[in-house]
Amino acid sequence: MWRKHPYLCCVVVSGLMLLPGEEIIAGETPQASDTRPSIVAFGDSLTAGLGVSREDAYPAQLQRRLKELHYQYRVINAGASGDTSAGGLRRVPWVLKSKPAVVILELGANDGLRGLSIEQTTKNLTLIIQQLQEAKVRVVLAGMKLPPNYGQDYTRGFESIYPALAKQYHLPFIPFFLEGVAASPTLNQADGIHPTKEGYRIVVEQVLKVLKPVLQGAEGKKPIAPPRLMGTQPPPRGNPRGMRDMAEAIGRW
Repeated sequence: MWRKHPYLCCVVVSGLMLLPGEEIIAGETPQASDTRPSIVAFGDSLTAGLGVSREDAYPAQLQRRLKELHYQYRVINAGASGDTSAGGLRRVPWVLKSKPAVVILELGANDGLRGLSIEQTTKNLTLIIQQLQEAKVRVVLAGMKLPPNYGQDYTRGFESIYPALAKQYHLPFIPFFLEGVAASPTLNQADGIHPTKEGYRIVVEQVLKVLKPVLQGAEGKKPIAPPRLMGTQPPPRGNPRGMRDMAEAIGRW
């Protein structure tokens, strides 16, 4: 498997890896007295921010945008470079230690790049969602796609995992986490896969389209956002060559 995808080995050791007991408040210094409800960005190197500074990764940029929009949440970066759905499943107990109100689940891309079993990826993501929901966590699911050179049957099967799970478990759904960013030479780093600071800015805006209704208590549900302080404004309504070739293929979908 490493021979087929040698760059994945580099991803494992080069990015941010969180160990049990560690907690990174995206874009902020952790405070023991911080009582804000938490949003956990739970994913792989795309969440960890491989190749950019911690402040430029999407969780930190999301933290700043939420502050601008007057949402009093802390965003925790629980991205682990190289992580698969199986690795994410093993990390669920650690994620739950932060007692998150919301988890943005972005996992499975490494499963697809390695050609792992669709059935096993589905099972792992299902168990992750079930454990989070059993803990009364609101899960926002981020969809992933693969380039067509992985074969029509496999790519269709892989991409169908996410909308099916979103429908089955009634999850707010981001159809494609890298929408508007994938395959763009100006929005991705040299590997053609991981976004730049500007690319992550676009990712954050895509995430917010789905996340804001969750925080506002969409569709008449009780908002989970904490009460705002008096005098504040209410929130608005509302590569190696192979990797470059793969990114270019994504852009032709």
